[in-house]
Amino acid sequence: MFHDLNALHAGLGGRRIVDLFAGDPDRAAGFSVRAGEMLLDYSKTQVDAEVRTALVALCDRAGLAARRDAMFSGAPINETEGRAVLHTALRNLDGGPVRVDGADVMPEVRATLDRMREFAGAVRSGRIAGAGGGFTDVVNIGIGGSDLGPAMAVLALAPYHDGPRCHFVSNVDGAHVADTLRGLDPARTLVIVASKTFTTIETMTNARTARDWMVAGGGDPARQFAAVSTAEDRTAEFGIPSGHVFGFADWVGGRYSMWGPIGLSLMLAVGPEDFDAFLRGGQEMDLHFKTAPWAQNMPVMLALVGIWHHQVCGYPSRAVLPYDQRLARLPAYFQQLEMESNGKSVAMDGTLLAQAAGPIVWGEPGTNGQHAFYQLIHQGKQVVPCEFMLAARGHEPELAHHHRLLVANCLAQSEALMRGRPLEAARRIVSDKGFEGAELERQARHRVFEGNRPSTTLVYPKLTPGVLGAIIALYEHRVFVEGVIMGINSFDQWGVELGKELATSLGPIVDGSEGAEGKDGSTAALVDFVHRNAGG
Repeated sequence: MFHDLNALHAGLGGRRIVDLFAGDPDRAAGFSVRAGEMLLDYSKTQVDAEVRTALVALCDRAGLAARRDAMFSGAPINETEGRAVLHTALRNLDGGPVRVDGADVMPEVRATLDRMREFAGAVRSGRIAGAGGGFTDVVNIGIGGSDLGPAMAVLALAPYHDGPRCHFVSNVDGAHVADTLRGLDPARTLVIVASKTFTTIETMTNARTARDWMVAGGGDPARQFAAVSTAEDRTAEFGIPSGHVFGFADWVGGRYSMWGPIGLSLMLAVGPEDFDAFLRGGQEMDLHFKTAPWAQNMPVMLALVGIWHHQVCGYPSRAVLPYDQRLARLPAYFQQLEMESNGKSVAMDGTLLAQAAGPIVWGEPGTNGQHAFYQLIHQGKQVVPCEFMLAARGHEPELAHHHRLLVANCLAQSEALMRGRPLEAARRIVSDKGFEGAELERQARHRVFEGNRPSTTLVYPKLTPGVLGAIIALYEHRVFVEGVIMGINSFDQWGVELGKELATSLGPIVDGSEGAEGKDGSTAALVDFVHRNAGG
């Protein structure tokens, strides 16, 4: 599949990225893409015009346009589960009908969004209140896609909060729910239980604990619980009134679900208008993805640069590095989006892949990472392509000097990764410090930066609800494009099933009601250790 690209990569020899700029003064303009308010600069990579042409050819070879159009039209492109993939319909504020099995899904999408707006408005105004009065806090209980998206977005849009404080519980570890509920008023806290089937064991265990806490503290679960679920029989059995239940269709995957009812906590925090702006940002990226030529298409070029680095250059991971403290949870969100979607070893037709489909995705916000793992990025033997994100301005004009320092650090890191520091320059530095002879040589080598390390930079004017929506949609489509080119299904996640099944079977063994016969020696020994030490 990548024969031409592999040959181009092999022919690069010792070419350095910095030399590409020397040969083309307009390289930055020629190797960047604009979409709406955002600019993606991929000029600090080894991609040149010939490489880009070969990368773009992958799109047509893989039938990307047809696959993209099939997704937006409601075709069941999630073939292993026989489902459409229509998270884009949740943000289709201005578009026309979207049909699944011949039926237009948009009336129901709009009706659900209207119900969310009405509920959020009533909670925020106090028309819907707890046993002790208007809600001061919201606790969203979910896991995976029912937690990571809204938890990330609520933090990201903190400057727009004018509703109740939002908290998130996901881990079945009792410490998470205990620490989150501590200090909250059980009579003025709204709990949202987010589970499509209302059977997710971690979520339901935490939900029952929160209900017990609420009752013990004088709250009223019948008034103070809401659910994001399609299992209305189970939500009713739990005691949640139907007016507090918001469902979504099976054509919305968990990690793509924040655009709909899973985003209820975000709407409660920022209000319906800013939530609509968030949706509109995603919709604008959808339109760009559907209409822009491949070489000017931001999701496509981000994906193709990723393919170049992972499948062609062989770099096993990529770092997502937002220079924005409020995007602290974005790397974890993209980690799930990419690794749960494209962490596959089998092609759509069931054959084994010849190489890894998805990279390891990780990261932290700058400047914190500079004092942690950037040492390895700059001087480690492995190459880690970096994806920087940066706002031109922050939300605190009185702290503009902070933001200028942040910008300088971000741009300096990408420049340093590209330029590096050769041995001769390092020798001059240590010579000026008074070192001589063999010690000068030893000290100099510790100060060498190989450089020639690739990065992209996504720049936007300010982190607004619309910009956040555009960023998330950008990366959703990037993952889709990579999956299409690799020939995999990015929308199932069978890899999470086996561990869940085994956890269920281990439950009775851990609680002592069954023995560990039939388990491997390691698992049996570990259970025995837990039993011997659980009493303390």
